[in-house]
Amino acid sequence: MLIFAPKSQYIEIMIQQEIGNAIKERRKKLGINQQTLADLASVAVNTVVAIERGEGNPQLATLLTILDTLGLQIDINIKQLDYETV
Repeated sequence: MLIFAPKSQYIEIMIQQEIGNAIKERRKKLGINQQTLADLASVAVNTVVAIERGEGNPQLATLLTILDTLGLQIDINIKQLDYETV
């Protein structure tokens, strides 16, 4: 069965997977397991597992805490969209 998702949803999934992969790679490079990362970041281990898989929808604060724990950072650019007033 094929499921087609809107382009924006596909991009969102790709970003989640990229973030998850970056976290997993950094964690492994540091030689710590998922439970240790969870303990250091004060989050549940299932949260770490889900994020590394690109699943779930973690709160931004949780994601930033995990990234900070690993010595990583993420840049967020906010774009202002120009809407024509009718």
